[in-house]
Parts: sequence; structure tokens; C-alpha cells
Amino acid sequence: MAPQDSLVFKVRRCEAELVRPAKPTPRERRRLSDVDDQEGLRFQIPEIQFYRGDGTGRDPVQAVREGLARALVFYYPLAGRLRELPGRKLVVDCNEAGVMFVEADADVTLEQFGDALQPPFPCLEELLFDVPGSSAVLDAPLLLIQVTRLKCGGFIFAVRLNHTMCDAPGLVQFMSAVGEMARGADAPSVLPVWERELLDARDPPRITCTHREFDQVEDTKGTLMPLDDMEHRSFFFGAAQMSALRSRVPPHQHASTKFEILTACLWRCRTIALQPDPEEEVRVLCIVNARTKFDPPLPAGYYGNAFAFPVAVTSADKLCQNPLGYALELVKKAKADVTEEYMRSLADLMVIRGRPHFAVVRSFLVSDTTKAGFGDVDFGWGKAVYGGPAKGGVGAIPGVASFYIPFRNRQGESGIVVPVCLPAPAMRRFVQELDALLKDPPPATSNKKSTFVISSL
Repeated sequence: MAPQDSLVFKVRRCEAELVRPAKPTPRERRRLSDVDDQEGLRFQIPEIQFYRGDGTGRDPVQAVREGLARALVFYYPLAGRLRELPGRKLVVDCNEAGVMFVEADADVTLEQFGDALQPPFPCLEELLFDVPGSSAVLDAPLLLIQVTRLKCGGFIFAVRLNHTMCDAPGLVQFMSAVGEMARGADAPSVLPVWERELLDARDPPRITCTHREFDQVEDTKGTLMPLDDMEHRSFFFGAAQMSALRSRVPPHQHASTKFEILTACLWRCRTIALQPDPEEEVRVLCIVNARTKFDPPLPAGYYGNAFAFPVAVTSADKLCQNPLGYALELVKKAKADVTEEYMRSLADLMVIRGRPHFAVVRSFLVSDTTKAGFGDVDFGWGKAVYGGPAKGGVGAIPGVASFYIPFRNRQGESGIVVPVCLPAPAMRRFVQELDALLKDPPPATSNKKSTFVISSL
């Protein structure tokens, strides 16, 4: 898919305001869990929703603002501010300081977005304006929300979240509560559960599992992404594309999930495109929701971070020279690593090792949001036309992460859209490699080996 750069429009914003809980809430300090406050989650993550108008003339800005204030009575920690204690422990000062809110109008219709209704979105920085002074992790609003009215009566809801507070299911749970309150409910259908101590380290902490996702990897060859000349593109995988990829793995792997096959494919194509030295280690980190891995499972209303980044590690030449089934086996094994004991060990590692960042050198991180439910959030105008991450490559280190987002294309075909962020020359090689996998007939016996180019870095 080509990048969508052609649509240009103007956005008129009102001055940013702080929306506080509609009723008084407890003034207290609440500790984040030892999984929440790891270094790799200390950043702001953008998410965006597009909605059609309903012809009634109702004001979405007013509806969302009121729903937000009422939902914050239940989710009052989100109206607070983060503080850091000794040992890099994060706590929320529940002080009703409020959520940053921006009202805006754009001279564009939903229809004008056309095929651009997928990341990277045109004029994203106008639809989710970075209010000066609002983006710090500590002592700043934990949420920034912008509601932009469109000329057609539709609107865009964009949100930026301090990731230490919630993961994707947690954010969807909160947004759904805002939607329910905006539609007149007295209380959210799922009441929030704080209980962050459920994911705290044991006493004494002890690392009982292997966590190679937190290896300290030196960037000896300068292979971290350059921040300039980065290209954002999205790729659509419908039934035909998934069938083509599935045909490239041996019969005993045909029962693999879409996530597993897609992750193996993208990891391999991306590695070939980035041209690391053949002997260097490369890794893929898969975000796995651990809510159901506990016995008993975490409470239904838990909205903190409850996931792990299990990792698959191999050398660049093994990944690129072997058939796709090799990468697929590594991905499947990594996913299976996540258990309750793994999560306990992860929390313990954070305390023992000072809350490190996950390995980013020659790493690719994938997060499946297809079941998160962003598109189901209803503020009173029905389900979103698009709901999900606003762009790929976000995080403390740009270019490392991609998201799998549920998507229906202009032809009405359902599938998965994946935003990818790479340096421009690598993006060209990535597209070439992916096209070859999707278009070339699969070999009768084994996959063709990719031409592996030694890095010139």
C-alpha cells in the first residue's frame, strides 16, 4: 500500500483545558505495579477513532467531555499525576489535576480520507496536538484527548496515553466507560479494579524464568534506527494474502494462527531489509496478554499493564536463509513461554535489575490489537469506522514496534492492517521481499532462500 500523503486540511483548535472528575474523588497515592513502571513503558502511546455523523446535529465534543468527567469519578487515578519514589518506583498522586482535553474543528469530511483511513494518518499531529508541556512521563497529564468535528457531521476521537497506566485492554475498558457515561449510564458496565499489587514482585524477588527480552545488547555496529528519513507505510493482509503466506509453511504448521504466521513473515522480511551482519543476533518480541494466564485470572476490571514481551532470538543469517517455517517455529515457542510463573519472574526481574528497558538493538516488537476492541467503543454515534493505534514505530525507540489492527478495506474485505516504520532504503527492500512472498508461487518442496546482503553499516 502506498503512503497517504496527498490529503491536506486545516484544523482549528480551541485552547487546551483540563477535565476533572465530575464529583469529588479520594485524595491518595496509589502505587503502580512492578510490571507497569518498567522503562520500556515510560512513553506516550497514540490511538485514534473515526466516527460517522448521525444527522442529529448533536455535539460530539460536549458528549465526550461530559462522559469523560463522569467516567473519571470511577477512574480517578487517570486524572492524577505520576511521581517517582526512590528505587524508580512510580506512584500516582490522585489529586484531581485532570485530563488534558482539546476541542477542534477540521475542514474535511470522513469520505475525503478515502484509503487514508489507516496509519499513517494525514495531518496526525493536527488531530492529536502535542500541547506544549503535556508529554512528560512525570508530573504531566496521564491522558491527552482531542475531539475534532468534521464537516460531514462525523468526528475524530484521538487519545495519547501514558503507557505506564494501562495497556490496550485497559485503555479500551476506560474508553468504553467514557462512551457508556456519554450515552447516559450511571456507572460503567465493567467497574475498574486497581489492585496493582497483583503484579508486584515477590518477597524476596527471584528470577525463575529466562528473559532474553531484557538482554543488555550493545549496539556495536550502529544498527539502531536513524531518526531522520523514516518512512511510515501500512500493509493490508486479507484472506488472499494470509493464504499465500500459509502456503509457504510446511503442512504440519498450517494450523498456526494468523498472528504467528504474520509475525514470522514480517520479522524475516524486515531483517532482510535492514541488512544486519549475518552473524549478529536478531530478535522478535511478541506482546502476550497475560490476564488469563493467572489462576485465578486477573479481575475483569483490571486496567493496568498485564502483558509480557516473550522473545525469539536467532542469528540474522539463520533467519534469512532458512524457510519461513523456521521463523514460525521460533515465534510459536516464544508465545508459549508466558505463564503465571513467567509474569512473577518478570516483576521480580524489574525490582532486581532496576526496571530495565527491553532489548531494542536489532529487535522487532509486534502487538496484536485485533481483539482489543478499539473499534467497538461507542460514544453515542455507533461503532468506529476505524479504531486503533495512530501509527507504528512508537515507543521510546522509534521504528521498533508494529501493530496488527482489524481493518475493512474499500472493497469491503476484512483483514489486518500493519503499520511499519523503517528507514526509506530499507522500506524499499521490505516491500520487495514482502511482494515476493505474496506473489511468487510457493516452491514445491521448500522455500527459496532470500538473497542475504551483508550490511554496509
